Amino acid sequence: MTNRRLGDATIAFGTPPVLIGHAAVAGKREGEGPLGSSFDHISADSYWGEATWEKAESAMQRMAFALAADKAGIAPRTIAFLFAGDLLNQCIGSTFGSRDSDIPFFGLFGACSTMGEALCLAAMAIAGGFAQTAAAVTSSHFCSAERQFRFPLEYGGQRTPTSQWTVSGAGASILAAAGEGPAVTHVTPGKIVDAGITDANNMGAAMAPAAYDTIRQHLADTGRRPDDYDLIVTGDLGSLGHAVVVDFFKKDGVTMRTYQDCGLMIFDRQKQQVDAGGSGCGCAATVLNGYLLNAMREGKWNRILFCPTGALMSVTSSQQGESIPGICHAVAISTIG
Repeated sequence: MTNRRLGDATIAFGTPPVLIGHAAVAGKREGEGPLGSSFDHISADSYWGEATWEKAESAMQRMAFALAADKAGIAPRTIAFLFAGDLLNQCIGSTFGSRDSDIPFFGLFGACSTMGEALCLAAMAIAGGFAQTAAAVTSSHFCSAERQFRFPLEYGGQRTPTSQWTVSGAGASILAAAGEGPAVTHVTPGKIVDAGITDANNMGAAMAPAAYDTIRQHLADTGRRPDDYDLIVTGDLGSLGHAVVVDFFKKDGVTMRTYQDCGLMIFDRQKQQVDAGGSGCGCAATVLNGYLLNAMREGKWNRILFCPTGALMSVTSSQQGESIPGICHAVAISTIG
């Protein structure tokens, strides 16, 4: 079978790339949440043995990548391409985390959608015949994100009910042209959607229109319905953004019975005081490479649509009064073809 372009944006892979290995590592708070048992490693040390939180992100990525390669049963240096990114300026979590890997490197910035972006590109590289293996890696850290985007932790600023808690964690996927595991059957790269929201403490509302746009595009391109998936999961919209997506589809006459959000799954919002839920590149990455793919291997789900979301803003753009553009990439993963 050959690869096909479906509709305006979706690619269907003739020979779907296989997720032969995956791993998720997380911090103490994440480990105390509902999905803690699905993570490969949990660190009680926010520095991960490093001198700074930024270096801790690199350490998380190195560990997740090494664990995923080990579970895939391949030597890391045999991987053809490494697609990685994070939230930090110039993606230093990924660049310094990968500088000793000796693997051709593509640095990505898709904000919190980066795991989806990396999976899309890795799958396309393999399906296009340009690689036999590729890796997708990303991370975030609560402390490094707060320092860069908001306030120093020592400031102790009051958080708004719509704010979200950046996940400290990293996820890695190893894809191959053949092997055992769930396969990436389709990808729908998203378009930038800007709803004009300027409140950096309301990321869920800013990203929700992009999630709706990409999921709707994927369904239109493939001719599928939401119920054709055992689970449709966005990245980190939290409680408000999740509700917005449900409402958008409801206005279309579509009921999203199988829809969840990683930001609502990773924490217990009542017990852990994380306001609207989780966020960050590590949110979707840890949930996918831990809980979701483990559950697919165990037979809980046969087909999921993974749709991580990102807010494409920076400290500078926010200070200049710019709105927050959103992005969402959809990756269809299946154990049944």
